[in-house]
Amino acid sequence: MRIIAGSRKGHTIQAPRGLETRPTSDRVRENVFNIVAPWVEGARVLDLYAGSGAMGLEALSRGARSAVFVESDREAARAIERNLEKLRLTGATVVRLEASTGLAQEAAAGRKYDLVLADPPYAMNDYETLARYLPRVLADDGLLVFESAARTEPDLPGLEVRTSRKYGSTRVTVFEHE
Repeated sequence: MRIIAGSRKGHTIQAPRGLETRPTSDRVRENVFNIVAPWVEGARVLDLYAGSGAMGLEALSRGARSAVFVESDREAARAIERNLEKLRLTGATVVRLEASTGLAQEAAAGRKYDLVLADPPYAMNDYETLARYLPRVLADDGLLVFESAARTEPDLPGLEVRTSRKYGSTRVTVFEHE
């Protein structure tokens, strides 16, 4: 995997070993960032279910001001930390918690993000906790990029679908406030 664009364009990034993490492909990341490009420069980014951190790293490379990576898997969190160090990216925090717990903490702290990236396991189909907290952490004019299996059309009350696109086995749904 590599960074697609920005200050770290072309640099490779590591993904944790094993089958627990499903890194977002270069093609999907490129298409996502083509959609959200106007929101990235200077953005505060929250990367939930961060895995390798590829999405948040891409945002930082493209000029995001800061990124919070929420990842519970120890090896994945270490991979994010190694990638941040290798790429010399600043303004990042790695939070080692379950995504729903990290999201609830961010909401309770009143933090708002311009760009929220969420890539839950494709087998997950109960978005109740996410639906409760995502609208609270998303800035009024912010965007949520939600990855799911292509056959899944996520519904998050309080948020409206801006666009939804399929890329092979992946669906990317971009939400905004209603």
